[in-house]
Amino acid sequence: MRGLTILVATDDTARFRAALATAAAAAALGARARVFLHEAAADLLVARPDADAARLAAAGVPTQEQLLEIARESGVALIVCQTGLARAGLSMETLSAGAEAGGLVSLLGTLGEDRLLAF
Repeated sequence: MRGLTILVATDDTARFRAALATAAAAAALGARARVFLHEAAADLLVARPDADAARLAAAGVPTQEQLLEIARESGVALIVCQTGLARAGLSMETLSAGAEAGGLVSLLGTLGEDRLLAF
């Protein structure tokens, strides 16, 4: 299977959850999987209480934090836009563990045979 790179373009948690689940599924199938959080989406990696956690748990659905852990354990690379970090006044220390900083040029330069999806 070809690799999969997903670009998350907004701070929409539903799209981020879909990106994490899709990337983890691709990784489970043996593909290289990466999620790139572009500009405003960088804020999605700031650890904060999940307002829907109780509802999701009751439905047997993983919370965002659990999806992040599943993605990390599956080998999904989480890449945060350097411009997004600067724009939001964030540092890597304020983000969920396991993320790395990067930019669009380096992302596209290493795309190779990956499929690129935007959420």
